[in-house]
Order: sequence, then C-alpha cells, then structure tokens
Amino acid sequence: MHRSSNIEIKNKRATFDYELVETFTAGMALTGTEIKAIREGKAALADAYCIFINGELWAKNIHISEYRFGTYSNHNAKRDRKLLLQRRELQKLLRKTKEKGLTIVALRIFINEKGLAKLSIALARGKKAYDKRESIKEKDLRREEQRIRN
Repeated sequence: MHRSSNIEIKNKRATFDYELVETFTAGMALTGTEIKAIREGKAALADAYCIFINGELWAKNIHISEYRFGTYSNHNAKRDRKLLLQRRELQKLLRKTKEKGLTIVALRIFINEKGLAKLSIALARGKKAYDKRESIKEKDLRREEQRIRN
C-alpha cells in the first residue's frame, strides 16, 4: 500500500527546444539512494536525453543529487541510467531515431501510484530559431488572452 506522491520533476527546456512527436513512459533502474533522493525532489532534467547502447535505452545527463543520509553507498549524481520499456516500444523508438532529425528527450520524472519512479520520454524533432520565436509569440498571446478574461 503506497500513497500517491506529488513529486514531479519537469524538463522545461524540452518543449521549448523540441517539437514533441510521441511520448512514452519508462521505468528506471535506480539504486536505493537514488529513489530516496527523487522522493525528496532532488533531481534535474535540464540536458537529459536518451540513447541506444547495445539495443538498450539509456538516459544520460539526468542529475539526481546525492542522498543526504547516504554514506559510502551513495550514488554518482550524473551516472547513466537504464530505461525499462516493452520490447515493441524499444524497437519502435530505435526505428524512429534512425530517421533524420529525431531524438529522444526526457520530459519529467514522477512517482506513480505504486511508488515507482517513472520517466516520461518523448520522440522529438529539434526546433529551428524561427520556430522558437513562434512559440514565444503564441505563449504571449495566450497570456494576454488570459489577462483580458480575468
């Protein structure tokens, strides 16, 4: 019996830098001190991305701070972490990333209802500078509409 957690660490740069094509939810192979640090909200996804190594999907550059009560058994904060997906999802991602311009980015870390840490990843295409300017304009227009309504 696990209680639902409100831990959610987001990668705010992902939606700004990339156009998201398709999202997936993956489990992560973590050590004990890593899951404890995530439950304290001590993680960052700023430059996180995923790559295939020997047919397995690995998350790189996820920063999970060292657990404050961890002793000599504490984890390395920037280590690569294996992602756990179903075989057909892995094969689909592998096929798609071989296409030109598609990459896999980490969107958010959250704790599910069973108390397990999950990573939302997305198949993404990089935005050009003019696309980013367009995103900023749209966001400003939405903010202006919201201000007028209230």
